[in-house]
Amino acid sequence: MFKKILKINFIVLFLSSILIADIIKEVNVVGNKRISNESIIVFGQINYDRNYNQDELNSILKNIYDTNFFKKIELNLVNSILQINVVENPIIEDLEIKGIKSAKLKEVLLDKISLKSRKSYIETIFLSDLNLIKNIIKSSGYYFAEIKTSSILNEVQNSIRLTYDIDLGDKAKINEIQFIGDKKIKDRKLKNVITSEESRFWKFISQSVYLNPDRIEMDKRLLTNYYKNNGYYSVNVTNSFVEFKNDGSFKLIFNIDAGKKFKFNNLVLELSDEYEKKYFKQIDKALNKLQGKEYSLDKIESVLREVDKIALSKQYEFIDATLSEKIIDDDKLDISILLVDTQKFYVEKINILGNTYTLEEVIRNSLIVDEGDPFNEILFNKSINNIKAKNIFGNVQSKILPGSNANLKVIDLSVEEKPTGEISLGAGIGTSGGTVSGGIKENNFLGKGIRLNTNLSVSESAIKGQFVYEKPNFNYSDNTLFTSLKSTSSDNLADFGYKTSEISISFGTTFEQYENLFFSPSIETAYENLETTSTASSTLKKQKGSYVDTYFKYSLDYDLRNKRYRADEGYTTSFYQELPIISDNHEIVNSFETTRYQKISSMITKVSFYGKMVNTIDDVDVRISKRLFMPESKLRGFEGGKVGPVDNNDFIGGNYLSAVNFNATLPQLLPSFQNTDFSFFIDAANIWGVDYDSSMDNSKIRSSAGIGMNISTPIGPLSFSLAQPFSKSSTDKTETFRFNLGTTF
Repeated sequence: MFKKILKINFIVLFLSSILIADIIKEVNVVGNKRISNESIIVFGQINYDRNYNQDELNSILKNIYDTNFFKKIELNLVNSILQINVVENPIIEDLEIKGIKSAKLKEVLLDKISLKSRKSYIETIFLSDLNLIKNIIKSSGYYFAEIKTSSILNEVQNSIRLTYDIDLGDKAKINEIQFIGDKKIKDRKLKNVITSEESRFWKFISQSVYLNPDRIEMDKRLLTNYYKNNGYYSVNVTNSFVEFKNDGSFKLIFNIDAGKKFKFNNLVLELSDEYEKKYFKQIDKALNKLQGKEYSLDKIESVLREVDKIALSKQYEFIDATLSEKIIDDDKLDISILLVDTQKFYVEKINILGNTYTLEEVIRNSLIVDEGDPFNEILFNKSINNIKAKNIFGNVQSKILPGSNANLKVIDLSVEEKPTGEISLGAGIGTSGGTVSGGIKENNFLGKGIRLNTNLSVSESAIKGQFVYEKPNFNYSDNTLFTSLKSTSSDNLADFGYKTSEISISFGTTFEQYENLFFSPSIETAYENLETTSTASSTLKKQKGSYVDTYFKYSLDYDLRNKRYRADEGYTTSFYQELPIISDNHEIVNSFETTRYQKISSMITKVSFYGKMVNTIDDVDVRISKRLFMPESKLRGFEGGKVGPVDNNDFIGGNYLSAVNFNATLPQLLPSFQNTDFSFFIDAANIWGVDYDSSMDNSKIRSSAGIGMNISTPIGPLSFSLAQPFSKSSTDKTETFRFNLGTTF
């Protein structure tokens, strides 16, 4: 019986769809004033002389609604005549934002909202725009701004005038940041973790001193991660709220429940049958090392990154790592990492959003995963990091959305552009006088991701200028093309026995040869005019004259730091070489440098070794201007270049140079100086080898120790160093104090 009823219902539905089907011979449109009949027919995708059932008519209705031109549409198909009755949405005659004096803020608001002048007015979009305006204004520091809206409808013209009347009020400054609850960690350390800052007179250009809901949410995440990296697995930043004080200031409060410290218990790696266990032996070793150690989210994520690297190297494109955590005895964690073959899907489309100045190709050229490729999370994350590394975006976010079928995905990639210009100023004070330097950088010239860098340094003895042009992703490749123009005029007659003027031009490229290994070859041509003093040695006098040299240069850089700025773990290693192509002296230059970063408690240590040598292929002496002189950064407490062999009271440099440097930084050591880092250092170095007279060699190792201070000021970082030499030669010149100042715009 049930089957018969079901069958009858099906037949009725089928017959009803047939009965209401009709051929469209004519279309009548009523109610339209701005939109023509022909346009509506096109919008609806209406075809004459074909049958339309109810579902197809519904599709026409949807198509016309999707134009956003109409707020009411009725369709009626009778006797082959399709009757379309419409009520048009009002057109926006004018849209005005009042109460905002800042032209830039007003421009941002007008750009971000969806409704524009001469577009159709839609109530839901209007309300969405209102919410967007509130969020942007809050993010700009106007936390308690009031917004009134008005709309005036002209029924005759069917047009509307929209007004957003905004009372910004004063910016909500954070005068105090407080941490309450079971926080376990001192406030001064927590203040260093978050991005929000307490307002102080020297922070007059900082935006971090104003209440910003987005920044506060990010601060909560930063606090959570910080606690989890210090053993507090179950930490809960339960709330953040703002307290208005009687003096008109604001207190930002974070409520933290730290909970217990946890340790790792058992850690295992589980593999599905698709993967060979031998490839993941190092993961097992890494997990075994963590057993019994204090819990750290970073350490787990480090293991997962190693899993990603192995998966990528073995071409496991669709791997998925599932992390399982189980609490044991209230303060221990069992960790299980399960690797399975995940659902295979491909990238259908990548949408680039948020770039108003930067060309889209600049972003797309940084993507390793492209449209049509299998989606690989490892490569996709690397793509995101490539975009961030350009240093032209303040924020980069992505969303993975469903595609046209189950095996396809659409990626929305949103970027937030930031100011990309930088200006730097520097000064140095030593026993022989001072140095003033300055420079201007632009990291996104013409929105093409082109980097321009120009700098000038003036001292009592030299004027140096440089201009550098860099084009990343040259010719749609991973290569960075660069051109450099340098000019130097040095008067070293007093201390070095010569003066020189040189101009050079170089061309080269940089690319990632292997993961984290960068290769940078270049060719440089230079013209130099060299003069010597009358008191210079006969050997140096022979070098007087003009030179034209062409060199092939290259460097290999291996970078395994955990982060590029303020690294506290990992190391870097680099090798550099110059080989003569056309040269009178045929100098060959080799240099090697390696630096190790390690965090010990709250102290960040950096140990580096630097070695350099220059020799000629034949018996010709190394030109004085090509000889090695000790840099100030490698041997603090001594004047730059004024260390090592001396000839007739002239510093002549050497053929070989080596330096070992130790630096320990204590970030935010004093609670009252949150923007100040203190450090201490030990330097040991030597320069030796005089190819034309070995008797002037001095094998004495120079050494020094000192303290440094780095202050974040409103106009940039200000650094001081005070150094005391421990061992030196009688001819060396010392420099106890130096400072440097830089800023960005």
